[in-house]
Amino acid sequence: MRASILASLLAFTVSACGKPARPDAYGNVEATEVVVSAQAGGQLTTFAPQEGQTIGAGAVVGAVDSSDLALQRDQAAAQRATNASRVLEVARQVPVIEAQRAAAQAQRERTQRLFAQQAATAQQLDQAEREVRTLEHQLEAQHDQIEAQARQVAAHTGQIAAVRAQQETAAQQVTVSAAQIGQVDERIRKAQIVNPSAGTVLVTYAREGEVVQPGQPLYKIADLSVVDVRAYITEPQLALVRVGQQARVTVDAGNARQTLDGSVSWVATQAEFTPTPIQTREERADLVYAIKIRAANANGVLKIGMPVDVTFGPTGPAK
Repeated sequence: MRASILASLLAFTVSACGKPARPDAYGNVEATEVVVSAQAGGQLTTFAPQEGQTIGAGAVVGAVDSSDLALQRDQAAAQRATNASRVLEVARQVPVIEAQRAAAQAQRERTQRLFAQQAATAQQLDQAEREVRTLEHQLEAQHDQIEAQARQVAAHTGQIAAVRAQQETAAQQVTVSAAQIGQVDERIRKAQIVNPSAGTVLVTYAREGEVVQPGQPLYKIADLSVVDVRAYITEPQLALVRVGQQARVTVDAGNARQTLDGSVSWVATQAEFTPTPIQTREERADLVYAIKIRAANANGVLKIGMPVDVTFGPTGPAK
């Protein structure tokens, strides 16, 4: 009988010693989730994301119908070409008119010289009244001719100014057309759905063929290769936990438990009441501090929302 009691006590002692140690903290797996939305409105002509699919950053995963935008771009390009041709045409007119103005100016100067010479000889014609009157008529005619040529020069100057104004207007129209093309190109670019960051598609909200609006969510993606575990520690533990400290994350995976290495990446600076799902009713009244443990998840064992146990390793340097 005594031997039986001793055996029972020994078995209980061994069983108690083999009981796994209680974790330092409990938490849940989180990941940075990105909701990708449409930047343009219209029908989804293509849409490739599927739940569980891994997509690289910058990959084109779909497109909104942009056929109307392509037509607008062609029209704007044609208008720009027309305006550019107009600029060249007007530019060719300027030298022609400038040459005409220079010729008229030269003719005016020659006429003025003749007028000056005739005005000098008119002083010697006081002997013949008829010749004086004839010369006066000639002088008046030449004066009128000089004025007409001056008006012609002024007209040519005005034409040049008008042509230059046309040239400037045409150049502005080219700039406006180029800006319109740029705007349409930007709208066409936004019609493509580009995956912003590498990760795994968590859920899709749209399908190919649907009509979407700008800002409408299309799918949600997250990088699950490295995840965060949000856990909570008590105030006595706070003095022992530092950013950079090693930690181990243990999770039930099928019929076995798996442990992954990680490190503390964040410690809250303010206390909060224990969240309802974490502990018992008595423990929920206690103040705790939230922390995050960054853990590699290359094999995909950790899933978003999964409960895990956290055990801290050696204390790292204070940050």
